[in-house]
Amino acid sequence: MKLIILDRDGVINLDSDHFIKSPEEWKPIAGSLEAIARLNQAGYRVVVATNQSGVGRGLFDMAMLNAIHAKMHKAVGSVGGRIDAVFYCPHAADSKCACRKPQAGMYLEIAERFDMSLIGVPVVGDSLRDLQAAAAVGAAPILVLTGKGEKTLAAGNLPEGTDVVTDLASAVDRVLK
Repeated sequence: MKLIILDRDGVINLDSDHFIKSPEEWKPIAGSLEAIARLNQAGYRVVVATNQSGVGRGLFDMAMLNAIHAKMHKAVGSVGGRIDAVFYCPHAADSKCACRKPQAGMYLEIAERFDMSLIGVPVVGDSLRDLQAAAAVGAAPILVLTGKGEKTLAAGNLPEGTDVVTDLASAVDRVLK
């Protein structure tokens, strides 16, 4: 099975320092939905792995998170694509949970659910914690320069072997080459 893991905010949709708290605030990055559809057409299963500490902070509840994800699924579907699963960590940043990236818990859960090793699986993110979690499970980290990507690149200390691309569409070009 071909699998790819994508972060959500800053990779698929525009990010906000104030969190994406409603479906109205969820806006796709140009070309990202079509990029997901291209992955599907090439036989990839697309999984989203996203930290959503706004739930743990009380900024929005699970019903609102589900509504945001429903909008994302519908938007991807409108261009002929699909997201096979969404994994999320609802805990606040100070919770010390195993699922919040840069911890690898969410990725280990994905590996278990899909019954496969994540070694070499492309993981696309815009923050260092996305890339660190990917490296921890032997996946192939790809940094996009959308969202927090430019700041992440400027800060350095990327995991060894991290590929750097402009956006999700460029990441898909690399994966499908």
